[in-house]
Amino acid sequence: MTECRHEGPPTAAYGRVLWVVLLTNAAMFVVEMTAGVIGQSVALQADAVDFLGDAATYAITLMVLGAGIRWRARAALVKGASMGVFGLWVLGNSVYHVMFPAEPDAVLMGGVGTLALAANIFAALMLFAYRDGDSNMRSVWLCSRNDAIANLAVIAAASGVWATTSPWPDVAVGFAIAGLNVSAAAHVIRRAVGELAAAMPEPGPPEGAPSSPD
Repeated sequence: MTECRHEGPPTAAYGRVLWVVLLTNAAMFVVEMTAGVIGQSVALQADAVDFLGDAATYAITLMVLGAGIRWRARAALVKGASMGVFGLWVLGNSVYHVMFPAEPDAVLMGGVGTLALAANIFAALMLFAYRDGDSNMRSVWLCSRNDAIANLAVIAAASGVWATTSPWPDVAVGFAIAGLNVSAAAHVIRRAVGELAAAMPEPGPPEGAPSSPD
């Protein structure tokens, strides 16, 4: 089956969608990080970092709207690298909580996780039509998709913490979110590198070399 692609510059409608999801993600970062610190939840803090990374991703995407494929692919490389860095930060935070475990607030985790899920479903639905574009647009879609998956995991972890009175479901979800971010980062970087390679001009003949006859 032929893949539907949108290689041209994004539309004005796409720009408006990006502004909406950027502001939504920035607000949710503040809400979820505050709740994660108060509730001692590594999963909430990890998901909050995802929201921050997504907001940065949308901001970079807005900066290169309408630019050529090379600039959009370069922006995707920056975003892929940032997604990887955020994933490694979450991984380190999860390791810290393995060494120094603390039981999180399951009720706060579940409530804020549900709010975050609603925000990410809203963002994912708005971005769904642009999911098969170039690496830059693809990275935006992956951010929202990954966060919606992570929110489901946070809610499941809240249930696990409540049922077991143990911090380990929370820590396990932190590790899962870290893996999801690193995997998505690798996907975006591979696709952006491929687009940059395809956009490179064909090398011409060496200077001074005779031209080939017609």
